[in-house]
Amino acid sequence: MKLLIVIAVALAAAAAIVVPLYVIARRAAAGKSVKKPLYAHIASFFGIFALCGLAFLGQGAFAASEAAETVAAGTDWTRAFGYLGAALAVGLSGIASGIAVSNSASAAIGALAENDSTFGKSIVFVGLAEGMAIYGLLVAIIILLF
Repeated sequence: MKLLIVIAVALAAAAAIVVPLYVIARRAAAGKSVKKPLYAHIASFFGIFALCGLAFLGQGAFAASEAAETVAAGTDWTRAFGYLGAALAVGLSGIASGIAVSNSASAAIGALAENDSTFGKSIVFVGLAEGMAIYGLLVAIIILLF
């Protein structure tokens, strides 16, 4: 039930942000001034942001009491090592991906400066290097789910 409330609040916040932008775009297309509606939308965006922050940060007290019960019951070492493995998968793959992207992107820029037709070939290698970080994230998600 609590999850449904969180989803409903998130959808309501998204609708409250997107719908006024549509109205502002229609006013701009009609040639009307959009200054005041845009200011009102910016103010409402930060108001919605603050309300969502309070709603989601309020769950921290529930999580803290749940964590206290878990600590009182004892430590589940398999979950602890799972969290450690997930953190290592994300961290190490992110570092390796950053190193690979820095090397391949600099080479791609150098090749692109000499010949413009190498863009398609060079962007593939940069994308492959970025894929390592995504794979690390997927491995971490799989570790945490199972």
